[in-house]
Amino acid sequence: MSTVTLHDKEFELLIAKKEIKQSIKGMAEKINQDYIGKELCVVGVLDGAFMVLSGLLKRLQLNVSLELIKLKSYEGENSTGAVRKLIGLTTSLKDKHVLIVEDIIDTGHTLEYVMELIKAHEPASIETATLLIKPDVFKDKFPVRYQGLVIPNKFVVGFGMDYDGQGRQLPDIYAATD
Repeated sequence: MSTVTLHDKEFELLIAKKEIKQSIKGMAEKINQDYIGKELCVVGVLDGAFMVLSGLLKRLQLNVSLELIKLKSYEGENSTGAVRKLIGLTTSLKDKHVLIVEDIIDTGHTLEYVMELIKAHEPASIETATLLIKPDVFKDKFPVRYQGLVIPNKFVVGFGMDYDGQGRQLPDIYAATD
């Protein structure tokens, strides 16, 4: 599909599933190299990161544990600027190597919130992986070690990302046309 309509908005194809798969494979290869001989705790940020997590975890050749947190910072197609925790961490991350996995980083508010939450657990290390990053909005507020694809500042759906609950299941990523 070259376009999709969700609710009242039209979206056009931005990134095909083949490019997404290659990007996740590349991130996994780097993570595997960086964490040889180490145990890694992956912290996935729900809801959006579930498809990235699935693709990434299948390619990690390490001892990996998984923690999921659920946060909300979007209403419709705009960030509210406030992050709400809906489901938090269930185990201690003290002295663990932690990798936060995001679907997309735009303003960085959600990632900053997650990093502060994890720092309170006193982990051995914290790094971040994201499938998509919007540098025009994020402006390198802090380091993101594993970056998949750089995109323009457009509202996107698909591959786990939604517009008011629709579009998460799409295997490709689409950008709003307006």
